[in-house]
Order: sequence, then C-alpha cells, then structure tokens
Amino acid sequence: MMKRLLALALVAVCAGCVEQQPAEAPSLDLFQDGIHHWYLVHERGSVERYADDDYTAIAENILRYQNEDGGWPKNMDWQAKIDPDSVKATLSKREGRSTFDNRNIYPQVEYLAAVYQLTGDKRYREAVDRGVEYILASQFPNGSWIGWEDDAIAYNDSIIDGILTFWMKVLKGETGLDWLSRKTLRRIEQSWEKGLRIILDTQYVQNGVKTVWAQQHDQQTLQPVKARTYELPSLTANESAGVVLFLMSIENPSQEVIEAVKAAVAWFDQTKILGKKIVTIPMPEGNPEDRSIKADRRLVDDPDAKPIWARFYELEDNTIFLCNRDGIKVYSLEKVLPERRVGYAWYGTWGNEVLEAYPAWLERIGE
Repeated sequence: MMKRLLALALVAVCAGCVEQQPAEAPSLDLFQDGIHHWYLVHERGSVERYADDDYTAIAENILRYQNEDGGWPKNMDWQAKIDPDSVKATLSKREGRSTFDNRNIYPQVEYLAAVYQLTGDKRYREAVDRGVEYILASQFPNGSWIGWEDDAIAYNDSIIDGILTFWMKVLKGETGLDWLSRKTLRRIEQSWEKGLRIILDTQYVQNGVKTVWAQQHDQQTLQPVKARTYELPSLTANESAGVVLFLMSIENPSQEVIEAVKAAVAWFDQTKILGKKIVTIPMPEGNPEDRSIKADRRLVDDPDAKPIWARFYELEDNTIFLCNRDGIKVYSLEKVLPERRVGYAWYGTWGNEVLEAYPAWLERIGE
C-alpha cells in the first residue's frame, strides 16, 4: 500500500502540480489536547484568544514557538494573544524542549502546510520542512518514537499512530506538502513502514494469544514497561484503541495487519464492562477525603450504559487494576485517592469506536 501511495506522491511532484487550496481555515482539532493541558495550569478566560478562522495569527504564534531543532514545546494555547517570547521565558529548559506528548508537532506541521497553501508565505513552508525533518530524525532505529518523560516506545497520546496517520496523509497527497522531494517522500515511506513494524512487533502475546498494547514498551525487549508512577506495566484499552483504528485505516492491509486487528478486537470484546458507567459528582465544599478536590468520581450501575473499559489490565490475565501515585495497585476506584480519582481517566468508552468500526472494516477487506 505504501509503495502505491509513494508512487502517487512522486507523480504529483514530477508533474509540478499544486494541490487545491483549502477552502476554509485549517482545523484546530488536533491542538485541543495540548490546549486542554494549558488550561489545567492557566485560568480559562484570563487571556484573549484569536478566532478559529484567524489562521495567519495562529500560524504566527506557531512559527514563533518553534524550537531550533524543528519541533515545538507541548501544552501551548496556540490561539492565545500572548507574546510567545514572554511565555517561553517562563518555561524551564525541560518544559521548553520539543516533544510529541499530548498530540504535538505533527499537528503544527499539518496546520502550517495548510496556511502556506492559503498564503504562499515561504516562512511557513520552511517551518514545515524543519518539522518534517524533526519527526524523521526523532524516530528510533526500531521504528518507534518516544514521549517526554523517558526513552520507552510510546503509545501514549497517540504518538506513534498519530505520526503514522500523518505520514499516510502526506503520501496520499492530503496535506498540501506537494513540494517535498522524491528523497524526502521515500524517507517518509520508509519511516511509515518501520513504524508499522514496531506496532506489529509490540502487540502483546498473553498465554500464546495476541492481545493489545501497553502505554509504553521497552526499546530492547519490546515488553510493557512502567510510565509514570501510577502507570504500571499493563495492557491498556485507551491507547490500544487508537492503534487498532490506525491499523483499520490502512488500505489493502497485509495478512499480518488483518490478524493483528482481529486479535485486538477479540480482546476488546472479551474485556468490555457492561451495565456500568462513570459519574462525576460536583462537591463545591470539597471532597471529604481532600477538601482541595471539588468533585468525586464513582463507578455506578446503569443497565442502559454503553460498554466501558478500564485503563489498565494485568498482563497475565486481564484483571483490572488501578494505582495511586505511590505505585501501589488497588482494585476499586474508591481505593484511589481523590486527586487521582478525579484527575485521571481510569475508565472510558474507548473500545466502542473499535467494535463499531469492525463490521465495516471486515466488509471492506472482503471478509
């Protein structure tokens, strides 16, 4: 599939074609994770923001935040009317470094490419070239990319499947990067193939059966490893859902990809939780366990609820567990301290999109 997409991309380059200009302002959807994290620290409404369609002002912000290495720091509000230099001055060296965490870097590249199409401003094209080079140079020899906190293979925040989805769009000619050279397109193709390879190689085998993925895997052994103190080695429904949806998006998938999807879908079906949902309860006076926390979350019965999944499952037998910041496992939401109980997604509906997409995917591949 990648060979065919590369051929199409090269035809476009050789013909010197210019793709159709975007009819409207580029989407800001992929920035929402980082913007959400900005407002976990800053008060909403405390600063003016550019309108969604003020794409040149937003692009100027993005341009000024770009690091020397071609990447960007995470958790910025790209729409904030704040001088980027003043914001960067408040960041520590660690906070200001480039990272793929929270769906970062490839969204900036895609956005600036679209604004270049709209404006013809070569500064945006140059920034895109630097961003593309950063993504390529950051890939490990085994095909993985890492997050902000350690050197493990990172499925957190859709790092790997997000980048590979972007590469696929580039090779399909859907991103406006029509100026890329043959050499760069081939490097992107090779990067995509290596990234797919690491996904397939890290799918966890439990008692001889393929399942899903961990948040992070060891670079050498490829086995699940700990991320943060409360993110222990486990199978994770959240990040795995994104990986499976990426695999489903591949045109003309190989038999190996098909088998990987089928195994993962079987795991999601096996581990779904029925008749339960998570509710958030406002507590203006403060949680009795911790008055600084103004809410609580509980797992309650609801026979009409859609299936949900836990964030973490034991590697050996899919037992659900949770964890406090001390790294000690607990086995019910009530045993998680209020700060983490409210501040982390221990349960979610992540697998529903996978299960709902599966029948159409089977039909598309002819099964």
